[in-house]
Amino acid sequence: MGLGFLATIRPDGAPRLHPICVVIAAGGLLCFLVPSPKRDDLERDGRYALHAYPPELTDDEFYVSGRAALVTDGARRAEVAAAYRNTVQETDELFELSLDRALLARYKHRGDWPPTYTRWRAPDSSD
Repeated sequence: MGLGFLATIRPDGAPRLHPICVVIAAGGLLCFLVPSPKRDDLERDGRYALHAYPPELTDDEFYVSGRAALVTDGARRAEVAAAYRNTVQETDELFELSLDRALLARYKHRGDWPPTYTRWRAPDSSD
């Protein structure tokens, strides 16, 4: 489980930013979301960007973007919930975060500049 900032799109088109917990399980990058504006945003417009919290000892950064999709399969939900370290409520919805783009910035040490960038883009990514 990791922490990150999830950017979503409000109904008026403005960005919205939220801290969330993500889990890598069941072959994907997923998150459980309580009833909230961020969940409403993803249900309405699945586009998202996620920036991971930096590690404690370095300034390394990781960013992904793509589309979020609601997971309705009960067996998959149970598998992800078993891998998740937090309590999952019945009202929480599970979203899978597809990956259209990823960016990793690695630093040799704190204060090092510039970082070494590794970029990835899905072959079918349109932008």
